[in-house]
Amino acid sequence: MQNHTDHPTDGSPTDLATIAAAVKPARLANDLATAAQFGARSDGGVARLALDDSDTRARLWLIEQASALGAKASVDAIGNVFLDIPGSDPELEPVVTGSHLDSQPAGGKYDGALGVLAGLEALRALNDIGFTPRRPLSLVSWTNEEGARFSPGTSGSAVFCGVRSLDETRLIEDSDGVSLGSALDTCLAELDAAGVPRRPLATPMHAFLELHIEQGPILERAGAAVGVVEGIQGVSWFEVTITGSANHAGTTPRAMRRDAFEGACALATALREAARDDEDRVRFTIGKFTVSPGSVNTIPDHVSFSIDLRHPEALTLKALEAEFNKLAQQNWAGCRATLTPLSRVEPVAFPATLTALLDDAAQELDISAPHLVSGAFHDAIHLANHCPTAMLFVPCRDGLSHHPDEHTELADAVAGTQLLAASLASLTR
Repeated sequence: MQNHTDHPTDGSPTDLATIAAAVKPARLANDLATAAQFGARSDGGVARLALDDSDTRARLWLIEQASALGAKASVDAIGNVFLDIPGSDPELEPVVTGSHLDSQPAGGKYDGALGVLAGLEALRALNDIGFTPRRPLSLVSWTNEEGARFSPGTSGSAVFCGVRSLDETRLIEDSDGVSLGSALDTCLAELDAAGVPRRPLATPMHAFLELHIEQGPILERAGAAVGVVEGIQGVSWFEVTITGSANHAGTTPRAMRRDAFEGACALATALREAARDDEDRVRFTIGKFTVSPGSVNTIPDHVSFSIDLRHPEALTLKALEAEFNKLAQQNWAGCRATLTPLSRVEPVAFPATLTALLDDAAQELDISAPHLVSGAFHDAIHLANHCPTAMLFVPCRDGLSHHPDEHTELADAVAGTQLLAASLASLTR
């Protein structure tokens, strides 16, 4: 990147409007179309599961883009791919942007991939106008954000930030019994053959910005092209088990039954009512429901179901958890209930200094960017404890995601990329 010299105090005097204008819609659209070919489905969707062949080919394509940017590609022990651009002061910590390239089995073209490709286009736009960052600038594609093949997701960012152990993460197996470590080694071997050097985990960062599709309807309903994300909801996962007594469906009077299904339905209704709030900020979902022994003429003696509970405030989440525990201790249709915590992730609030920087850049570019909270997980939830972190959302049609019909208008993707590029420039000066 060439240097402008009329403002030597920061080395990069270019105004944000000039940076935004350097974003090329056709180039971004071409990158989206190219990436969508890695794991393309016949229905127009994408099946690019973490560390499969399509995912590896997408990584190699991304790495190929480094040379034209004057960037250096590298990969760490969990497979996170970085493109690093030096700053005029190499001693400073880098500003980093990116997301993930893996998808759901029947996913769309934008979830995760847009964040990586918008970051790539932002770097290209800065390069085109000869912008020289004072701080180093990096693009990252995190490994296994989705968790569709290897659960849980956000493996790359979690291991990078020290939230999870690399050794334990390598032991996770997919439905075919293939370990993440085995798939990772195959992928890394191909990157090694391409001459991609290794880098350490947990390298310092000055800030991390992630652009992502909203995966919800709020921005589209508001008619906004971009949203500034204030934080990410916390989530608690539980398994509920109801234990009753099996007996003959035709001969057992209701008064003598201990029907686990009846108890489970009553408890599930009570839990849902406890989670109902006037502001509609609580997210309560029962996604799995299993009845045993599963015979048409036998009273169920065992039922289990899952709970996904989310809220952006930690105190509210804890209060709901306490209420759920009280409900589980009651008798339900003569049956005993057990509430077992499975996992918990604390809510994340992004620093006001970063959201204000995004607001200021949006105002300067005359982009309306309302604030909202993310209801879905993103790699940024782990990065928030590693460095100052923020997110930008762009709308997706009908709020649809994790589906082949997932779609974001190019104009909205471009607006988000323009705001991303301008914000990166502000942070790297």
